[in-house]
Amino acid sequence: MLYKKKDLITKSYDVIIVGSGLAGLTAANKLAKNGRSVLLLEAHNKLGGFATWFRRQQGDHTFDISLHGFPVGMIKTCRKYWNKEIADRIHQLPEVRFINPQFNVSTTFTKEDFSRILVEEFGQTQETVKAFFEELANMNFYDDDRMTNRDLFQKFFPDRTDITRFLLEPIVYANGSNLEDPAISYGIVFSNFMSKGVYIFQGGTDTMINMMKEELLSNGVDIKLHTKIERVLIENGRAVGVEVNGQPVYAKSVLSNANLKTTIEKMVGRDHFSPEFLDESDKVRLNTSSCQVYMGIKKGESIPRVGDLVFYSEDKEFSTDLLLSPKVGSQTFSIYYPDTRPHLPEDHYAIVSSSNARWEDWANLTEDEYKKQKEYVINRALECVEKVIPGVREKIDYVDCATPRTVKRYTHHEKGASFGTKFEGLPVSQNLHKQIPGLFHAGSVGIIMSGWLGAANYGVIQSHEVDNYLDQINKQIQSEELHASQH
Repeated sequence: MLYKKKDLITKSYDVIIVGSGLAGLTAANKLAKNGRSVLLLEAHNKLGGFATWFRRQQGDHTFDISLHGFPVGMIKTCRKYWNKEIADRIHQLPEVRFINPQFNVSTTFTKEDFSRILVEEFGQTQETVKAFFEELANMNFYDDDRMTNRDLFQKFFPDRTDITRFLLEPIVYANGSNLEDPAISYGIVFSNFMSKGVYIFQGGTDTMINMMKEELLSNGVDIKLHTKIERVLIENGRAVGVEVNGQPVYAKSVLSNANLKTTIEKMVGRDHFSPEFLDESDKVRLNTSSCQVYMGIKKGESIPRVGDLVFYSEDKEFSTDLLLSPKVGSQTFSIYYPDTRPHLPEDHYAIVSSSNARWEDWANLTEDEYKKQKEYVINRALECVEKVIPGVREKIDYVDCATPRTVKRYTHHEKGASFGTKFEGLPVSQNLHKQIPGLFHAGSVGIIMSGWLGAANYGVIQSHEVDNYLDQINKQIQSEELHASQH
């Protein structure tokens, strides 16, 4: 059932899931299909977490926040853990473009096409390119490999900053990784994308999340929006529910889809964890944040096909610092043509510019400084998109901008971390239930588990852990009941 905002929850559950990002949604659906009683709580007024959208009456525009592309594996995940109707709406983006001072290329974003470009455009040998992709394919998540992304590119393409840019820049936008991150974090994500290109959900994020909501309700998941929990309830060292508006809601287990740091520091509290665990938790770095500029095209106007994703930069060379700079030398344009939402009665076009950002560059601005910086980001997007699509500025009738502050406000992510945590966050997330039985975490952690596919799959992985725990708890309850009946 779908609880109303003012409804009190009087039932108890097998599991309470806090937060409805794709990890929380997928875990909820998987557990419900397995026969578990599930309560899904979301602080926002709609499901989806960072996979969301917003509408503006001015110009009648709908903008997707993060529907900019994911690997083909999302089809299998949705078919297996959601339904065929959702999976069938996932379609490939035909063209990804790179425009920067070092090169200007278009690609289908497949291994075959990347290989061709590396040979024909960048002058690499077939042997080198083959060896590079074999290295990626052989990477194992559980390998203790100290190689960084910088080491990886130096090994195969020494001092070729243009090739590094070509290979790394898209993944930076996908999960916030940089040259100093472990190569494994790049290799697995890149290999996922490279298998068969980049995909998108036809119908828009609103259609997808609404289809997921209906699937959840049909499987018996109870959902309550506008509900931010105060804390996780811990009794005798176990998670036994959550507190909402001063009222306890009980469950045999709790799965947090909130930011990992928020879960540990605010929802639970440090006094419930061992010093050794806290030492590891304190080492976890939050990932970077982002800015987005939303540009709506006037009704009746159209724009030509110039690519679906355009990685645009005016920086002379690739560098993480430049990519994160408030000067916005680099940004990605996601261009939404009418076939993104073919169900609408009129043709709708939209453009979303995404740029990576540091929380620190935005956190302490005065209101006047903040307004001016937002205007700067908007103007940079308009200047650059005009170079990609000449004349487009005259066709734009709505512009708005989101910043790291916006991300924090709506997602409650610490420091507006768009991509969760860095690599070291994953084992801390996975080991949470070993510290507090019954408490689990699934979300954007460790770079690999970020993005739509990574988040959804991590929700599946953690749902297995919850299932195992619930089986143990139920056996224990049955044993105690049997023992009591015999005496």
